[in-house]
Amino acid sequence: MEVLMGRHPSDRISYFSSLESTSSSTLNDQQVLLKDTIDQRLSPPVGQSAEDLVSTMRIALACLNGNPQLRPTMQQVSQPLGRQSHPLLSPFRTIKLEELLGDVVCNG
Repeated sequence: MEVLMGRHPSDRISYFSSLESTSSSTLNDQQVLLKDTIDQRLSPPVGQSAEDLVSTMRIALACLNGNPQLRPTMQQVSQPLGRQSHPLLSPFRTIKLEELLGDVVCNG
């Protein structure tokens, strides 16, 4: 996450953790766009780069789960990184961090 954000994610770790336990009605009030989270010094990713970034951020968020039993294993992390990313279902600039949670296979 530090590489994607261009800084240590310390200010965001508690936010990411709170997403797991927040109800969907509350989420509407605090949605954060992925594009606003990544390093602003870089050009916005397009095409395959955007797909790869979304896939990588999805994995990174799964690794932040507050419950160690629900975090992915290294094998579960390495497999998706070695595969081709899936096409984005919506434009990169509209993807919310909340949409990336819960899509990675975990130990649970």
